[in-house]
Amino acid sequence: MTHEYGRNAPLSYNKYLKVRELIQLQETLSEPTSHDELLFIVIHQTYELWFKQILHELDGCVGWIREGRLFRANHSLRGVVSIEKVLGMQIHILESMAPVGFLEFRDKLNPASGFQSMQFRELEFLSGARDERILNTFKEDEFAFERLTQRFNSPSLADEFWALLGRSGLTVGTYEERVAAVVEILAHPEKYAELYLLQDLLIEHDELLALWRSNHVLMVERMLGMKPGTGGSEGVGYLRTTLTKKFFPELWEARTQLKHKPS
Repeated sequence: MTHEYGRNAPLSYNKYLKVRELIQLQETLSEPTSHDELLFIVIHQTYELWFKQILHELDGCVGWIREGRLFRANHSLRGVVSIEKVLGMQIHILESMAPVGFLEFRDKLNPASGFQSMQFRELEFLSGARDERILNTFKEDEFAFERLTQRFNSPSLADEFWALLGRSGLTVGTYEERVAAVVEILAHPEKYAELYLLQDLLIEHDELLALWRSNHVLMVERMLGMKPGTGGSEGVGYLRTTLTKKFFPELWEARTQLKHKPS
C-alpha cells in the first residue's frame, strides 16, 4: 500500500497523530448544520484531551509524593497549572458564539450535559473532592462508573499530601492540626522549601479550577440567561452552587491563621 496511512508507509506527522481519524470525530447533530456547532464540539473535545493530560500528570504526582520525589511532583504540578490557565481562556472562545447560534443546536443535546464529563469528575475525585452522589449518577454508564469507582476508592492527591506532611514530622490527624501544619510551612518557607513549593502549587491548582468554574457560570449565563440545563438541572442556578468547592480547604484556612512575627 502506498497511502500515507498504509501499513508499510513510513511514519509521518499525520500518521503519528492520527489526524485523519481526529478530524472525523466532530459529528454535528443540527439539521441544517449550525455554523457554531463545530466550535462547540471542538472546544469540549479539547477540554477532554486536556483533562486526560491533567489526570496523567496528577497520577504521576501522587506516586512521586508517595515516593518522596518532591522535585518531580512539583514539576508535574507546574504542568497542570499551566494547562488549567489554558482551560480558563478556552471558555472565552465559546463566548464568540452568538446566543441565537447556540440555540440553533442546543435542543439536540438533550439530555446530555457537561455534568456528565467523566474525566472532570475523575479530576475532582483524584484531587480530593469525592462525592458519592456524583458517583451514583454514573451508574447507568458502565465504563464511566467503573473508572470513577476506582478513583473514589483510591488515595487522592490530598491524601498523599497530608501523609507526606505526617512523614515529615508534622501533626495532621485533624483538620485543625492540618491547618496548623500548613501555617508552620508558610511561616518557615526556607526550612520547608520543597513542601512550601508543593502546597503553593496545590492551592494554585485549587484556585485555577475555582476560576474555571466561575468563568463557566458567567459564560453560560451570557449565552443562555437563566434557562434550565440540557440535563434537567437548574442551569446557572446549579452551577453557582459549585463555586465554593475546594480540594484543599486547609491550605486556604492556613492563610487566615498565619500571623506576622517580627524578626
